[in-house]
Amino acid sequence: MIDPGIIEVLLPANQEIAGPEARVARAAVRALANGRRLPVLLVITGVLGVSLEARQVYAGSIAAAAFALVGESPVDRVIAHYLLRSKTETIPAQFFTSESDAVEWLRQYASED
Repeated sequence: MIDPGIIEVLLPANQEIAGPEARVARAAVRALANGRRLPVLLVITGVLGVSLEARQVYAGSIAAAAFALVGESPVDRVIAHYLLRSKTETIPAQFFTSESDAVEWLRQYASED
């Protein structure tokens, strides 16, 4: 957890993210959310790629109130747009190059519990 009520997921750089890695991240988010829907900061800097299965896992997240994807390079931006294409319309999502801007945007989706 970073910032009150925001979950950060750091995807491993220099790796292709497949279904098993995505399921581990989803399980961790669900455990931290503890039955609530919380905003998620998904750091994708340096990720080599994301499989279709991993994309479906992230898109099907029931614990996320919103996704902010953070990356630095043009490749990160392409991967983010690939992930954003699969999101459901009920989960707001946006790409950022600044983690602080992403956290500021996510704060509007953080619960006040």
